Amino acid sequence: MRTEHEATDAARRIGFPVVLKPAAHAASMGVIRVDTADQLPAAYAFAAKTASHGVESTQVLVEEYLDGPEVSVECVTHQGQTTVAAVTRKTVGMPPHFEELAHLVDANDPLLPTVAPAAVAAIDALGVTDGVSHVEIRVVDGRPRLIEVNARIAGDMISHLVHLATGVDLARAAADIACGHTPDLTPTRHQAAAIRFIYPAYSGTLTARCVTEPTGGVERVRFQRQAGDQLVLPQDGGDLFTARIGYLITTGPTATIAQARVQEAYRNLDVQVAAVAQAAPVTREHAA
Repeated sequence: MRTEHEATDAARRIGFPVVLKPAAHAASMGVIRVDTADQLPAAYAFAAKTASHGVESTQVLVEEYLDGPEVSVECVTHQGQTTVAAVTRKTVGMPPHFEELAHLVDANDPLLPTVAPAAVAAIDALGVTDGVSHVEIRVVDGRPRLIEVNARIAGDMISHLVHLATGVDLARAAADIACGHTPDLTPTRHQAAAIRFIYPAYSGTLTARCVTEPTGGVERVRFQRQAGDQLVLPQDGGDLFTARIGYLITTGPTATIAQARVQEAYRNLDVQVAAVAQAAPVTREHAA
C-alpha cells in the first residue's frame, strides 16, 4: 500500500485485527498490530516511516493477524531438493509491536513434522532451486500458516543457534551452493540453543551494564551499547538498533534446560538506565 487510504480499505476488506509491515525490511522493524480503524492512521505512519528506508520497496503491507506461536523454518535447497535444517521458536513482545526478544532452536523440536512440509511446499511453489531460506510461519489451531519466505540466512544469530544445536553450518552450506558444491547437511549434534536479547525496561540513557555472576551453559554474552548511549524503545519511536543493549546465548541437552539457563543468565545481568522524560529518536547511523 502506498497511502493510508489504501491501507484503510485493505484493512476493512480483511477485517480487524490486521498487521501493518514494511514490504522490504527485516527483524520485525516497523511491524505493528492494528485492532481498530481508529488506530490505523498512527500505525500506518509508524510502518511507513520504517518502510521509507527500504531499498527494494517503500510500500506497506496489510496482512491478516494470525494468533498462534511464531516459528521460522531454516531450509537449504540444492538442485531443487529442500532439506529442513531446524525450526526456530520466536518470542515476540512489546505489543502492539512485534519486537523479537528471544529465539530457541531444538534439534529435536516436536513441531518439525508440522511445519517442515509447509516450508518445503512454499519454497517449491516459488521455484527456488538453490540457496538457504528463512521461512516464517505461525501455528494456528495446530495448523501451519505461512507468513513469508526469505531467500536468505536468518538474522539475529539464528544460524549460529542452528550450528550449536545441530552441527549444521548454514553459512557454509550457502557458500558451498554458490561454489557449485553439494552442502553437507548431516546433523552432528542433538541439543538446544537459546538467545535472549537485552532490552531496557524503558527508554533512557544507559549508565551501566555487566554480568554480576557467571552461570553454567552460557556460550557467550555480548554488549553492543556503551555507558552513555541513548536507548529508545519501539513505543517511543525506536527499533532494535536503538533499543537493544546486547544478547546472551546458552546451550543445553534439551530446550527446557537451554531456556532455563538463558533466563538465569539474564537475571544475573546488571543493566542500569537513567530514564528521560521523552527520548528523542535516534538514527541508525548514530546507533551503529
